[in-house]
Amino acid sequence: MDFSLISSNILSPPVLFFFLGMLAVLLKSDLEIPQPLPKLFSLYLLFAIGFKGGIELVKSGVNQEVALTLLAAIIMACFVPVYTFFILKAKLDTYNAAAIAATYGSISAVTFITASSFLQELGIDFDGFMVAALALMESPAIIVGLVLVNLFTADRESGNQINWPEVLQEAFLNSSVFLLVGSLIIGVLTGTHGEEVLKPFSQGIFYGVLTFFLLDMGLVAARRLRDLSKTGPFLIAFSVVIPLLNATLGILIAKVIGMSQGDALLFAVLCASASYIAVPAAMRLTVPEANPSLYVTTALALTFPFNIIVGIPLYLYGIQFLWR
Repeated sequence: MDFSLISSNILSPPVLFFFLGMLAVLLKSDLEIPQPLPKLFSLYLLFAIGFKGGIELVKSGVNQEVALTLLAAIIMACFVPVYTFFILKAKLDTYNAAAIAATYGSISAVTFITASSFLQELGIDFDGFMVAALALMESPAIIVGLVLVNLFTADRESGNQINWPEVLQEAFLNSSVFLLVGSLIIGVLTGTHGEEVLKPFSQGIFYGVLTFFLLDMGLVAARRLRDLSKTGPFLIAFSVVIPLLNATLGILIAKVIGMSQGDALLFAVLCASASYIAVPAAMRLTVPEANPSLYVTTALALTFPFNIIVGIPLYLYGIQFLWR
């Protein structure tokens, strides 16, 4: 294992500011990010990665590799919540098992962005169409999770039916998915002209916003640490082992498809990450029986920091070993 990959990732400014946020909470500092700003940071990051992805998609075109990558992304987004659901059912009720499975079937855009900046610092190229894979992987897990709830709960048959129009609207039209896909389409439509017009905004301040966003995520994650006592050893182990397993599957698929090393890392990160924005919002609305402290805490306080500190360099090490 090349530990310089880990140190390179940990010593990047965004990740260090994530630790600074956690340290502020642990030391009981009064550091706060005014509440409207984290939402603005999140919207900006989704716009920037979607817009840039659309432009890069125009540049690369839609070839066999792109089509296979997008197909693999959809398959993994549907497969992960199904197999993890049955693992979780061994210890949890159907509602919590489905909510956590959906969380791990979806993706974390911030982890993807952190992996992108890691690749850029190392000078490893990757293709912009991977953003399209990110957009495609966000929603299917929500649908699969709700199907599992419907199939494995008896009380749904006695009048407590899922409101599918509402579920589908939350899955495909929630603010994160809508802005990401919309920005991707605008990037495709405007191409290089749009890139030149918005370059100072979409690229010039990108890492500054990412750094502030991760500072806020550090504050939020540290506040969730106390909830770990509620998850127990099973979920703590789950939140580390499942990302490793999903990343391994993603790397093997990337190898079969013939992705470049940079694209393979981004695909592995998408497979290994867990949603703490879109899926929790959907689950809170449609599966109120599930406990948010379980699916939010495991994704945000355990899997997210594990991926950005250890996972990303570990996955790249595995990719470099297999691609020799």
